[in-house]
Amino acid sequence: MSPRARALRESTWAANLALAGSGLVTGTFGNVSAADRRAGLFAIKPSGVPYADLTPDHMVLVSLETGEVAHGDLRPSSDTPTHLELYRAFPCGGVAHTHSEFATALAQARLPVRCMGTTHADYFRGDVPVTRELTAKEVAGEYERNTGLVIVEAFADAGVSPEEVTAVLVANHGPFTWGADGHAAVARSEMLEVLARMECTIRAVAPDAPRPARHLIDRHFLRKHGSDAYYGQD
Repeated sequence: MSPRARALRESTWAANLALAGSGLVTGTFGNVSAADRRAGLFAIKPSGVPYADLTPDHMVLVSLETGEVAHGDLRPSSDTPTHLELYRAFPCGGVAHTHSEFATALAQARLPVRCMGTTHADYFRGDVPVTRELTAKEVAGEYERNTGLVIVEAFADAGVSPEEVTAVLVANHGPFTWGADGHAAVARSEMLEVLARMECTIRAVAPDAPRPARHLIDRHFLRKHGSDAYYGQD
C-alpha cells in the first residue's frame, strides 16, 4: 500500500473517531469518508463496526472511478454509493453522515433548515435544503446510489451551490455534510445540528418569524468564506 493510501486511512479513521466523540451518532449509525483525488481513492468506515473497535486498517479504500473496493478486508459502509455520487458531483474532500436528533427530525418532517440569521449565515449561504422523497423504483433499485443522485438533483434544481451550502437533509432519512476533508465534514455536521436545533425552536416559538435581509446573510457568509474573507487570523 502506498504512503498516500496509508495516510488516507489514518485521516479517515481519525475523522470517524471525531464523529463518534461529537455525540452526533448512536451505536454504529453514521460514517465519515475522505478522498484523495490524486490517488483516485476515498476511504470510508466499514459497515456495522462499532466506533470503539475501529483501527486505521479497518478503513476500506474505494475507487473514485469505479466505486469498487480497492483495498480492505471488510465491507464498506452501506452508504458508500451515496458518498461516491457526492464526490463525483461536488468539489469536496470529505463527506459525513449522521442521524443526529434535530437534523434528522427536520429531515423526517421534510423541512429545510432555514437561514434565519447570522449564526447560520456564518456557515451556510442560505437554507440547507431537503431532498424530494425517493420513488418506489429508486428505493427498490440502487437505493444508496439514488440517495446520492437525489441530493445532487436537489442542489441543481434549486440552483444552490454545494460550495456555499455544504449540507443537505435527505427526506425521511437524515443529514449529509461535506468539506475539504473528513474533519471539515464532521465540523459541518456539528454546526448543522446546532442550527437544526435552533430551527426547531424558532418553528415552535415563532413560526411566522420574518426572514433576515439577503445583504446581511451575504455579508456574514463572505466575511468567513471566499477570496475576500477577513474573519480570523489566517
